[in-house]
Amino acid sequence: MSNKNNKDGAQSVGNGIRGMDLLRNPAHNKGTAFTKAERDALGLRGLLPPGVLTQQQQAERILRHFRNARSDLDRYVLMNDLMDRSEQLFYKVVMDNLEEMLPILYTPTVGQACQEYGYIFRRPHGVYISARDRGHMPEIFNNWPHKDIRIIVVTDGERILGLGDLGANGMGIPVGKLQLYTACAGVPAKHCLPVMLDVGTENQELLNAPLYLGHKKPRLRGKEYDDMVEEFMVAASEAYPGVLIQFEDFANPNAFPLLKRYRDRFCVFNDDIQGTGSVAMSGILSSLKITGQKLSDQRFLFLGAGAASMGIGDMLTALIMEEGVSKEEARQHSWFMDSTGLIVAGREKLTAHKARYAHPHAEIKDFCEAVKALKPTTIMGASGQPGSFSKEVLRAMAEVNERPIVFALSNPTSKAECTAEEAYRYTDGRAVFASGSPFAPVKYKHKTFIPGQGNNAYIFPGVGLGVVASKSKHVTEEMFFIAAKTVASLVDEDDIAHGRTYPPFDKIGEVSLDIAVEVAKLAWDNGLAQVDRPVDIREFIRDLRYDATYHNHAS
Repeated sequence: MSNKNNKDGAQSVGNGIRGMDLLRNPAHNKGTAFTKAERDALGLRGLLPPGVLTQQQQAERILRHFRNARSDLDRYVLMNDLMDRSEQLFYKVVMDNLEEMLPILYTPTVGQACQEYGYIFRRPHGVYISARDRGHMPEIFNNWPHKDIRIIVVTDGERILGLGDLGANGMGIPVGKLQLYTACAGVPAKHCLPVMLDVGTENQELLNAPLYLGHKKPRLRGKEYDDMVEEFMVAASEAYPGVLIQFEDFANPNAFPLLKRYRDRFCVFNDDIQGTGSVAMSGILSSLKITGQKLSDQRFLFLGAGAASMGIGDMLTALIMEEGVSKEEARQHSWFMDSTGLIVAGREKLTAHKARYAHPHAEIKDFCEAVKALKPTTIMGASGQPGSFSKEVLRAMAEVNERPIVFALSNPTSKAECTAEEAYRYTDGRAVFASGSPFAPVKYKHKTFIPGQGNNAYIFPGVGLGVVASKSKHVTEEMFFIAAKTVASLVDEDDIAHGRTYPPFDKIGEVSLDIAVEVAKLAWDNGLAQVDRPVDIREFIRDLRYDATYHNHAS
C-alpha cells in the first residue's frame, strides 16, 4: 500500500483516504493498531483511544470474543462484522487459526447462516443480479468498487449444500468460498467477487417471509433462465477479461448443461462436479495407502446421483483408465442409487449423465440390499439423507471388507449419512472414514481415530490460484486430476496411522501452493497460459499471495 500526499501536505492512504473515511474503509483500516505517527499523518488524532495495540494483540482480543460467543452463528456474524471493519485483521485471525475458523466461515455453519441470511444481513459482500436487472449487468459490475477481478464465484441458490432452494439467501456460499480462496491460497481479496444470480425461488416459506431480501417470484426456467445466464457470462467476461468463473450450488438440471455450454468458451469450472470429484478422488487414493489395494480392485456404490456423485464417478473412471482399462470397463467400477433405486440398464427416463452408469442388474430399491448384493469396497454418500448409512449398512460393509471405505460427504453436518463415531463403532474400528463436514476425533477400543474431511477447500483454492497466476484460458479436467494426486501425496505415515485421509488443515496453505504450482505448469505446458513462464514458478506464485500483515503508512 502506498502513501500519498494530498494538497495540504498531509499523508493519505490509497486513493486519498484519511481521517474517518480511513477508519471506515476495511481494506486499509488498522483501528487501534495505527501508530502515533500514523495518526498524526493521516488525520486520525483524537478519532481513536490513545492506546496503541499490535495486530497480534488485536487478534487475541478477537479470538477471546470468538471463543466466548454463545453459538456458532454468533461467531459467523462476529467474523463477518470484523471483515467489514478490517480486512487484514480478519484474514490474520483466520489464517492463523484456520482449523478453528473453517467450520464457522464455511461448512457446517454457513448452512445455518444462509437459512437466516435475511436476519443477519449487514453490508453487501458481493453483487446481486436479479431477474429485474436484465440489460443492466454492465452497470452493476461498474458499481462494484474493485475493478481488477480475477475470480468470481456465482450461485443461483437452488441447491445450497444439502439444504435445497434458498434463493438469494445462498449468497453466503460465494462469500464463504472466496474467503477461503484468500485464507487457504492467498488470492488477494480485492481480486475476488461473490455473485448471486437471483432468478427467483420455489421456496414458498421464503416467498412468504417478510424479511426475505431476494426476488419474490418463481424461478426462471427454460429459455428465460438460459438467456439470463448467458447475459451474465458475457457481461462478467467483458467487465473482467479472463476472469475465472466458478459455478457453485446449481441444481443438477442446470449444473451439467452450464458446465458443458461454457467450459470451452470461458474460463470456468463447477466446484460441485469437479472440485468434489477431485477431493473425493484424493481421499480414495489416500485410503488405498491404508487398505493396500489398487484402484482397479475397487467397487464404488454411491448414494445419490447428482452433480457431486457423478463428478466423483467421472474422475474415478478417468483415474482407473490410467491402469490400462477401457472407459466402459472403468465405469463398471461405479454404481449409483438415486431416489428411485439402483440405476440399472433398461430403466426408463434416465438422464444422460445417469445412463452412462446404468449397468445390467436386477432392480434394487433398498441401499442396504444393494450393499449386500454388489459387495462394494467403498460407499459414498452425497444424498443429503442423514442416517442413511445405518448400522445395518455399516455392518454389511464390514462383513465383506477387511477395511471398508465409508465416505459420508453430505453437508452440512446435520445431513451427513452417518457420523464418524457410527462408522468406527459399527465396523469394529476397521472403517476408513471421511466426511464432508468436520467430526471430532473418535476414541474406540483404546485407539484414537482422526476422521478425514473431504472438504473442497483442499482443492479449489489451489486450482484457482494456479489458473489466476498463469492466466490460463480454460480450466481442464487434468488440473483437477493433478490436484487430487497432489493432496493425496501429502498424506504422510502419521496421518495414515490415525486413519486420516487428508493432510491436517493447518498445512492447507502449502497444500494450495503445491496445487497451484502443478496447475500452472499444466497451463504453460498445454499452451493455455497468457503470461510468460517464469524461471521459478513456485516463487512467482508465492510472490502473488495476499499478505495479512499490517503495513506502516507513516514511513
